[in-house]
Amino acid sequence: MQTSPPVTKRPAGMTGFTIVFVGQLISVIATQMTGFALTLWIYGKTSSATALGLAQVFFIVPFLIISPIAGAMVDRYNRKLMMMVSDIGAGLAVTVLLILQASGTIQLWHLYAMNVAIGLVSAFQWPAYSAAITTMVSKEQYGRANGMMSLIDAGPGVIAPILGAALIGIIKLSGVLLIDAVTYGVAILSLAIVFVPQPARSAEGEKAKSNIWKESLFGFKYIFARRGLLGLLCIFLVGNLFSGIAGTLFAPEILARTGNNSAMMGTVQSTAAIAAVAGGLIMSAWGGFKRRIKGVVLGWLLSSLFGMMLFGFGRGLAVWIPTAMFMTVFGALINGSSQAIWQAKVEPDVQGRVFSARRLIAWITQPITPIIAGTLADYVLEPAMKTQTPLSNIFGPLFGIGPGAGMGILISICGVGAVLTAIVGYSLPVIRNVEDSVPDHSQIEEAAETANHGEPVRGSTT
Repeated sequence: MQTSPPVTKRPAGMTGFTIVFVGQLISVIATQMTGFALTLWIYGKTSSATALGLAQVFFIVPFLIISPIAGAMVDRYNRKLMMMVSDIGAGLAVTVLLILQASGTIQLWHLYAMNVAIGLVSAFQWPAYSAAITTMVSKEQYGRANGMMSLIDAGPGVIAPILGAALIGIIKLSGVLLIDAVTYGVAILSLAIVFVPQPARSAEGEKAKSNIWKESLFGFKYIFARRGLLGLLCIFLVGNLFSGIAGTLFAPEILARTGNNSAMMGTVQSTAAIAAVAGGLIMSAWGGFKRRIKGVVLGWLLSSLFGMMLFGFGRGLAVWIPTAMFMTVFGALINGSSQAIWQAKVEPDVQGRVFSARRLIAWITQPITPIIAGTLADYVLEPAMKTQTPLSNIFGPLFGIGPGAGMGILISICGVGAVLTAIVGYSLPVIRNVEDSVPDHSQIEEAAETANHGEPVRGSTT
């Protein structure tokens, strides 16, 4: 059972969470500006899409590898400290890059090394923030708080590319890096002034105490012992496989069909980001369905059916803009609803380990989806749709013939796969009834407290 937090003069509760949210939002905007500027720098130096892809690989691989250990450390130590350490580490990496750029000695491998460092420290950030929400706000506010957090993922995408493009021509890469480093200080300050309660120790948490390596595996054991949560996670594992393949091809398809029109690509990306922000704002104000699993499944279904699947048919902005908006507007509903389920079910003092294991499983396909997408598009579907072939005779009337048509087919196929994933998932009772079959951690704590006081537990005899 959650206890009242200690009396403190520091901002706490939803007020404290909002302060942290604002600090993070400012920092992420600057970080995405840096990402935009570095993308231009890498491509300008190498003219290589592979070089750009490697930058992402150097981030995601160390992130996933260290996630289980990061989760164990988040549960072992002060979560506010873990969040600050993550921001400090990322800020130092950017500062080193700034010094190298200012001295004129920066090399491509320096950027890859920075991405490795940021990937490592970022593995601590998400489980720490997610677990901190559980102790900072009430259960009724989980959906709203998670909706606000989704704005951090989506909101900067609206203005960061515009600001980055404008500022890099004025203050150059060094200036953008300097802004990023300073805003990490803003994020750290926002954490320093608020009160983040530590979770009370639960029976599950006491049972999980061990050395750091065994604790790193605890999250996986916890999930696999609860079929409902494992089933829910499988929706994201399979759905992310399809969306990861499709997501790799969105920009190339637009560029291929429009003759490398970057303005059209930017228009689609910006409107998609605006829709994502709108979804986050709606979720923040509404809080989502009372039955959270409906939000997860309905979000996946609508975003995949009217977004991903139809996007592949597009040959211009009239289709790409609305379908891209459909894909992103439901992101907050999907992630906010799922997050609320996990926060309600998992004991707060083991959430770091469980959430890290959860993210690793959900994201395990991310390093390979670009390879799958690129191989199928470049060597199978695109060549087959450039001229009259048996495949183009079948799909040509729907997707056209020529550059981009093969990628469009693959995107639509992924949309169908994601739709089926949502439908099959909800048809399974173990997933549909997860909110009933897996008890809330507060219910477990209340039952334990009642038993410890010598009062009869429901179903027992006296």
